[in-house]
Amino acid sequence: MNPRKNRVVILGGGVIGLCSAYHVLQRGLDVTVVEREAAGGDNCSMGNAGMIVPSHFIPLAAPGMISKGLRWMFNPESPFYVRPRIDLDLARWGWLFYRNSTARHVARTRELLRDLNLESRRLFEELSAEEDFGLQKRGMLMLCKTAKGLDEEAHVADEARGIGLEAQVIDAAAAALLDPDITMDIAGAVYFPQDCHLDPARFMASLRKRVIALGGQIASGVEIDAIETQSGKITALTGNGQRFEGDEFVIAGGSWTAVLLEKAGIKLPLQAGKGYSLTLPTPPELPRICSIFVESKVAITPMNGSLRFAGTMEVGGLDLSINSPRVRGIIKSVHAYYPKFSEKDFEGIKPWAGLRPVSPDGIPYLGRSQRLSNLIVAGGHAMMGLSLGPVTGRLVADLLASHPPFRPIGQMSMDRFA
Repeated sequence: MNPRKNRVVILGGGVIGLCSAYHVLQRGLDVTVVEREAAGGDNCSMGNAGMIVPSHFIPLAAPGMISKGLRWMFNPESPFYVRPRIDLDLARWGWLFYRNSTARHVARTRELLRDLNLESRRLFEELSAEEDFGLQKRGMLMLCKTAKGLDEEAHVADEARGIGLEAQVIDAAAAALLDPDITMDIAGAVYFPQDCHLDPARFMASLRKRVIALGGQIASGVEIDAIETQSGKITALTGNGQRFEGDEFVIAGGSWTAVLLEKAGIKLPLQAGKGYSLTLPTPPELPRICSIFVESKVAITPMNGSLRFAGTMEVGGLDLSINSPRVRGIIKSVHAYYPKFSEKDFEGIKPWAGLRPVSPDGIPYLGRSQRLSNLIVAGGHAMMGLSLGPVTGRLVADLLASHPPFRPIGQMSMDRFA
């Protein structure tokens, strides 16, 4: 047996890449993380809503999403938009999304998403016991402005309870008792007690520190030019005049995952969904519990005295420019649910933009490649990247160690659309 440790190269320094590095290092393997951003740079893992969401057991591809999306397309301030363009990859992704937006698909995948999120929550608790990064186990409120919205969310709550999750349908008065520090103008809410929230920047800083403490190497600011292959395996990555050789390779490049895989001759259906956030350092009121404005699709998270509002899904390629009407849509929604807030509260607040990697069926990609035997792909988590970071990292380590996962993950195969 070769006494040399296996060398694992992980491409991507976001939450999936760093969680993978942490768990792989714990297995005693050598790890090098290669990331596009500068050290500690502002990737999509930094400015998100920071939610851990067992409540999100319904994939993005679900009944009604196509019709909703078509209605929203013509509103420049709506929470969803697909930028029209001639692009065969986008056309294929859209067709696959349409094919998977069925009740059967939801029924097939909801227990997978439930199990992944609950196991990830457990791993977050373990990590938090070792070092504080602001984990708050207070649940999450789905705030419904209308009776129609509350009826729809009550149906989701019924489904949640049917698969063993905790969910409570409550009226406006009960919501005010749960979170008395915020004034709400709502018809009612659904409370998911198992959801949590944290400060993603603190969590990412904690992950980097853990990876380095365990002996991991992080190469920052590297744009990959080529992926070298030979005899059905990757031999090296090259970029910025540097060469990274390894025995095993993990591509966890977020929204750039498909672009990177093309360098190895692999096509992966994946689109970047841009989201925005605005963080008020001194909000007029500060809720205790993270929430989602149901009709507006805006997430709200308290973070160390500040308050973050995050939303939109804008499918438009690898473009991080700010679309002002989309940001305005987030801001305009706030007063409707939180009447003590006004648009003036957001004056001078710089919006943050990040790209979420979206698979066409709303299920992450996780598994070994059939074409390249030493390649594992971990991506396509959409809005659940942070929530599923720890469990994804542990599953990557299981795959590298040929260790049985805690539950079957065949539905997440990277080759399922091949």
